[in-house]
Amino acid sequence: MTTAAFLCLLILSIIGYVWNRQAATAIRNGGARLHSLTGFHGFYSGLMILVPVLVVILLWLVLEGPVIDLILKSSISERLDGLGTGEVQLIVAEIKSIAGGSIFGTPEQWKLDAADRYLALNARSGQLLLVVVLLLSLALLVFSRRKVAAEFRARHGVERIVSGLMIFCSVVAVFVTIGIVASLMFETIRFFEKVPVSEFLFGTNWEPQIPMREDQVAAEGAFGWLPVMLGTLVITVIAMTLAVPVGLMSAIYLNEFAPKQFRAVAKPFLEILAGVPTVVYGFFAILVVAPALRSFGQSIGLDVAPNTALAAGSVMGIMLIPFISSFADDALSAVPQSLRDGALGLGATRAEMMTNVLFPAAIPGIVGGVLLAVSRAIGETMIVVMAAGLMAKMTVNPLDSVTTVTVQIVTLLIGDTSFDNPKTLAAFALGMMLFIVTLVINIFALRIVRKYREVYD
Repeated sequence: MTTAAFLCLLILSIIGYVWNRQAATAIRNGGARLHSLTGFHGFYSGLMILVPVLVVILLWLVLEGPVIDLILKSSISERLDGLGTGEVQLIVAEIKSIAGGSIFGTPEQWKLDAADRYLALNARSGQLLLVVVLLLSLALLVFSRRKVAAEFRARHGVERIVSGLMIFCSVVAVFVTIGIVASLMFETIRFFEKVPVSEFLFGTNWEPQIPMREDQVAAEGAFGWLPVMLGTLVITVIAMTLAVPVGLMSAIYLNEFAPKQFRAVAKPFLEILAGVPTVVYGFFAILVVAPALRSFGQSIGLDVAPNTALAAGSVMGIMLIPFISSFADDALSAVPQSLRDGALGLGATRAEMMTNVLFPAAIPGIVGGVLLAVSRAIGETMIVVMAAGLMAKMTVNPLDSVTTVTVQIVTLLIGDTSFDNPKTLAAFALGMMLFIVTLVINIFALRIVRKYREVYD
């Protein structure tokens, strides 16, 4: 029924658009001068139906589950008396499983009856939702149709609706960000209640898998994040060492020196790399790059680990090349043509014009793109999981296995987890530190862009 409700809303919105536009066209053809174009009259009707009814559907879907669960529990309240919260949740989950067709063993008859009641409640809710959507959409359709007139300011109405939608989306984005930060802070504070802040920030040993005894909250240095952050920095430096020169040189060549035919073919192929899933890069790193590095190291007498920071970092650098190249190309293209013409008119070669005029003028965008690429490299997970290893070590040797913050977060939260011990809460502390590091990098990038952009605008 939910699909039918959405389909009904879409059809009536289209009908409202067409109907109002035809009515406005008829008024215009009759000789009257419309305040707004006929398209705005159509959009006003379509948005007037679509937006309020869509909000009703979303609120209905959010509240439907809790309300049905409440009604279901009240119908079997005599069976739930004296039971704890966990036991009640297990019984409700079993009833829903039976309603979904997953029956294990021979359930009691009252559970079967409750499952039938649960299905009936869901069906009734879906039918009621369809009726509400139909009636509300028709009412709004008639209301918007009566608004069509020569003096009606349909464009203003459409702009108000769109403006309200943008404000709503902005508010949602702000509150989601606040919620993410608040959840990280709350769990991080719980972690620091169990593990001293000094041990986490300055400890050189990361072993969150060790058992916790009654008289031992955490072993000394077991939750030190320094080796984890060091591994993150090592892989990031390797990736940027490869990505920055290649990305910048490719952007400079494609922007200024490459023939148009070659650019038209090469740029799309380069940007295809940005659309490759990171898990594919992980496969490439572990199946091609890592064995090649190990074989080459053995041939010259070097001890290379099966999983190395060099393999993960180099493949991550390949992934970041189109990211940096695209930013640099956009920054170079944004430089005013007058600067190019002036440099060439003074006798500079194209290479001199690029190195002495265009590149310095495009520095804000280029630096901003590089720093954003650093943020992406720090937050990358899949490549590091597959190619770099899981052991945290205080080493900067690129031929050794290391781990990163994101890998440890994934490792700590895999499987059945209990959010009341330092091992699990450590993931939130790492997440908070990663959030702070990437936030500082992004703020730094924005400050650079804003500071130097004023010079060349």
